Amino acid sequence: MRDFEGKLAVISGGGSGIGRALAEQLAGDGCHLALCDLSGDAMAETAARCRTVNPAITVSTYACDVTDEDAVGAFCDDALAAHGVDHVNLVFANAGIGGGGSFIEDERDDWERTFNVCWYGVYYMARAFVPLLIAAEEGHLINTSSVNGFWASLGPGVPQTAYGAAKFAVKGFSEALITDFRLHAPHVKVSVVMPGHIGTNIAINSGKVLGKPDPMDMTADDVAKLRAQMSRRGKPVDNLPDNAIRGAIKKRGENFRDNAPTTPAQAAAIILDGVREERWRILVGEDAQALDNQVRAKPEEAYEAEFMQGLHDDGYLNFTLDR
Repeated sequence: MRDFEGKLAVISGGGSGIGRALAEQLAGDGCHLALCDLSGDAMAETAARCRTVNPAITVSTYACDVTDEDAVGAFCDDALAAHGVDHVNLVFANAGIGGGGSFIEDERDDWERTFNVCWYGVYYMARAFVPLLIAAEEGHLINTSSVNGFWASLGPGVPQTAYGAAKFAVKGFSEALITDFRLHAPHVKVSVVMPGHIGTNIAINSGKVLGKPDPMDMTADDVAKLRAQMSRRGKPVDNLPDNAIRGAIKKRGENFRDNAPTTPAQAAAIILDGVREERWRILVGEDAQALDNQVRAKPEEAYEAEFMQGLHDDGYLNFTLDR
């Protein structure tokens, strides 16, 4: 599918980050858009920007929690009605959050919420929209995994269990669909997207989705837990005042967004090029390419201190977050 003009693309997580960048670039190519996001305000901003890029396209929006299969089904029905069609051409299952890093220490609700958004959000999108891709003359399903879909870590001392488990599931599901589509729907393609560090608000927005307070509003108990976690990971925080800890957490999310090696716009361009070329495996960013190469070369060493130090030395662990 080298030409997106006149096609209909469905994007979950379209309110910000890579989802918004995909929408804007597809709009520029003359592609109609059906967007969903948990944040109605963010989605409305994306829609307005897309209409500015190309006033000739149709953009529909739907507030949707992708962990709710009925809500995803309602989004699907709304998209068909809004665009007056019985098929779609592109489906980007892109919604995701971080959280639930430790299976042992973190809250079970946070763990399951993160897993459900990152895995079931992809699965329910596929259940709802794959029949509509099959109904089109040509269709493409694009599932967002992560480098954490082949390397379940954020660096030394930082567990990444919920997100990593979900992103591994997305990668495996997408790869398994290659054969399924070839046998039963050969005109439909599938891609799994594995971004490295992209400059998005995921570190900030994840806390909101998980019901966490703004970092500067954290209670003394919340700060005490974070201080203990950071101390265990070798951070010299024992003598820092509580507000310094709060400020550090706030700055962490901003740094993740502002100091990334790849912008959302650059990521979207790489993804769309991969779709045009019908690549089933799309690594996004030089850090993703390098990490993939190194994990493949030394899989048994991938979680050892020396391996991670090498990534740090090469500048490929700049996205490490204290959770």
